[in-house]
Amino acid sequence: MKAHTEYLTFRTEKHREYINITDEVNTALKKSGIQEGMILVSAMHITAGVWVNDAEDGLLADIDEWLERLAPYKRNYRHHGTGEDNGDSHLKSLLVHHQVIVPVTDGKLDLGPWQQVYYAEFDGQRPKRVIIKVMGE
Repeated sequence: MKAHTEYLTFRTEKHREYINITDEVNTALKKSGIQEGMILVSAMHITAGVWVNDAEDGLLADIDEWLERLAPYKRNYRHHGTGEDNGDSHLKSLLVHHQVIVPVTDGKLDLGPWQQVYYAEFDGQRPKRVIIKVMGE
């Protein structure tokens, strides 16, 4: 088995932002030379996440609104007692999770017709990393 690792770094302009990283994942796959296997894509911060879904602006707005309803910003999170004010960002990350595994078949990402890989930033405006680990033959 071979493995290839790359890191992406993001410094978003907004506090919450959703970035389509499918092209970057595909580039890492091409560099790896792997034909059959899988790719782990993982946010390396506890206030960010990664998901696979449709690349449609209306859906992204719906997801953002849904996450804000489930984990709204509020001043009284216990976590804020640590000096941070991002308790909602931690909760949002739990809802979308921090990583995905994408299958590789015949040297290509084996995604459905509309599936794309997204990086979800919930506490941005500072550097954050994502690891892309391609594994296979």
